[in-house]
Amino acid sequence: MNERILRVLEFNKITEQLANQAATSLGKEYCTRLKPETEMENVIRLQDETDEVSQIFRLNTSIPLGGIKDIRAGIKRSVIGGVLNTNECLDIATTLYAGRQVKNFMAKMEEELPILQSLVQRIESLRQLENHISTCIDDNGNMMDSASIKLKSIRSSIKTFESRVRDKLDSYTKSKSSMLSDAIITIRNDRYVLPVKAEYRGSIGGIVHDQSASGATLFMEPKAVVDLNNQLQESKVKEKQETDRILRELTGHIAENESYLTENIEVLAKIDFIAARAKLGMHMKAAKPAMNDSGIIKMQQARHPLIENDEVVANDIALGDDYTAIVITGPNTGGKTVTLKMIGLCTLMAQSGLRIPAFDGCKMAVFEDVYADIGDEQSIEQNLSTFSSHMTNIVSILQHVNHKSLVLFDELGAGTDPQEGAALAMSILDDVVSRGARIVATTHYPELKAYGYNREEVVNASVEFDVKTLQPTYRLLIGVPGRSNAFEISKRLGLKDDIISQAKNHIGIDSKSVENMIASLEKSHRQAESDYQEAHEVLEESKALHNDLSKEWKQFENNRETLFRKAEEKAERALQNAREEAETIVDEIRKMKSGAELKEHEWIEARKMLDEAKPNLSEKKREKPKNASAAKQQLQPGDEIKLLSVNQNGTVLEKVGNNEYYVQVGIMKVKVKRDELQFVSKKSTISEKPLATVKGSNYHVKTELDLRGERYEEALLQLEKYIDDALLAGYPQVSIIHGKGTGALRQGVNDFAKKHPRISDARAGSAGEGGSGATIVKLS
Repeated sequence: MNERILRVLEFNKITEQLANQAATSLGKEYCTRLKPETEMENVIRLQDETDEVSQIFRLNTSIPLGGIKDIRAGIKRSVIGGVLNTNECLDIATTLYAGRQVKNFMAKMEEELPILQSLVQRIESLRQLENHISTCIDDNGNMMDSASIKLKSIRSSIKTFESRVRDKLDSYTKSKSSMLSDAIITIRNDRYVLPVKAEYRGSIGGIVHDQSASGATLFMEPKAVVDLNNQLQESKVKEKQETDRILRELTGHIAENESYLTENIEVLAKIDFIAARAKLGMHMKAAKPAMNDSGIIKMQQARHPLIENDEVVANDIALGDDYTAIVITGPNTGGKTVTLKMIGLCTLMAQSGLRIPAFDGCKMAVFEDVYADIGDEQSIEQNLSTFSSHMTNIVSILQHVNHKSLVLFDELGAGTDPQEGAALAMSILDDVVSRGARIVATTHYPELKAYGYNREEVVNASVEFDVKTLQPTYRLLIGVPGRSNAFEISKRLGLKDDIISQAKNHIGIDSKSVENMIASLEKSHRQAESDYQEAHEVLEESKALHNDLSKEWKQFENNRETLFRKAEEKAERALQNAREEAETIVDEIRKMKSGAELKEHEWIEARKMLDEAKPNLSEKKREKPKNASAAKQQLQPGDEIKLLSVNQNGTVLEKVGNNEYYVQVGIMKVKVKRDELQFVSKKSTISEKPLATVKGSNYHVKTELDLRGERYEEALLQLEKYIDDALLAGYPQVSIIHGKGTGALRQGVNDFAKKHPRISDARAGSAGEGGSGATIVKLS
């Protein structure tokens, strides 16, 4: 892309707008150097970069770019042996901090942003250098006392000397105030002095450093403070030497990290540059174009990027698919040149990684070159007329144009005889079209109105003109050539009808036919646009209805999930109630057992209570067994099954009917139908389980009994009851904690274990089980 094209299409105004969006001076520099790329791969990369930052902006957040300074000059001076001042060192520290903030920000982003993430990976934190500078220099660029122990000591002595000097001079202001012009202490030549009246110069004595304009006041350093001032100045010299030493040390560290610092600043500048492109796209309400190398341009409601949104007229542009050239005809002041520049400028923006002011779904082509012959370029110095100037430019274009070129001709063939100019324009267009280039040309020659009808690669277009208001509407009409509005305008301005009629008679039949054809085309085009608008409104209504239905469906899905959760909670409560009832039944069984031998009718009553404890759950849709044959399989006592209504495994006890079984699930024995059971596996023998077997953390019997501190007789009674409860709970073994003590209680536990018929073994606990202070009892 040559500079002339960028100047003619006013691309510099775009880069100025872009620079205003940058947050740093480095980013602004990138923006002003922006040039369109001509390689497809590079253009796509630029567009993807812009799109990634746009994704961040869509999340209502932005990249933290504050505090970034242009530290390149300081880095360069550090490398060549210069010493940086405190502000230059501070700028480097703040830039390092800003880079670290950008890196942390990107690390927290959940979205996939591969280009930006790969960029920030190149940023080196350099925390040690940043901390070193921060401990030496404060936020205002002043060297801090903490920079070195020596500096702190020197500054302490400076404060001491200053205090002593002031104390001495304060005594003068109090005792010799009549000899002073003012009872104040001031500074001249970096030394503390007093304003002494000239006539008392000898009375005070000392060194005169300055005098007032009138000579009535002398600024004198009394002899008594000369030595103190000298010591103070010596301390300040030492302070300056130590400060310079610290700055040389910091500069050396900066020089050592020159490559990292340079890389950091380049990355941060590029990120700011990309962010500026995304911000400009948001400001213009622009869209990301889909790039192609096929020469296809499709923009819906495209706007000129340099015209304000409330003034610009949007137009649909299509080029490179069905036709490769657009010839815009019609009178001057109709907006043809604006449309021409808009197409060229949007092309340059797209190839520069910028978004274009059009609706989503736009397509832009990547051209190797964009050529333009626009405006009046009459050259007085070269003694060239307007026509000669245009022709010189066109000749240059024809020498370089190819199938990867976009060519923009404004008022092609103008500035010479109309017939010759029109013929020349058609010949030039034919030549450029034959080379496969994409062309947009404007002309007011009526001879070119029929040009597009004779060539498949060319389409006519015009800019609409409102005869009622005598103003152009700036709306582009593709497929409709422009027509002269001279008669209608003259009539609106008051020209007599007979003059207009006579003028029409002077026009040839062919011209009248063409004008009638154009008028018909304009009417058809307006009708088509009206139909399109109506269809678009229907489409928008359909989209809105679809969105409403989607929301309703999503709400229904959410409500369904809520109902399922409530049902599960209800089932859980029902199961909990069943467990509580089962525990009550077990307690009743214990009482019956402890009172006397159970009778048959009492066992029947207990079984009835267990059956009634079955939770009252709503019928659910049961899952179908994976194996259809397993669903029809006859069940035998001892088979393991799953009770689908509660989703729990159990065992078949007996078959009580053609399609009913007694099954045991946990502590429950229930009678259920065959279709409520799912076969799991066969068992060789039926595992008889006690009626009141209860296992799990919800059961109140613990797996250990603590007898420590109990009397011997009471301890054995507790042990007997506990063993019964543990057997009822189905525990395989329990721990009896009796402590060491005298050993009597341990012996009692062992004697009890030997006599009990359901205790198979008793042993002392291991190191992790309480040792000799506990006995592990195995139950059978």
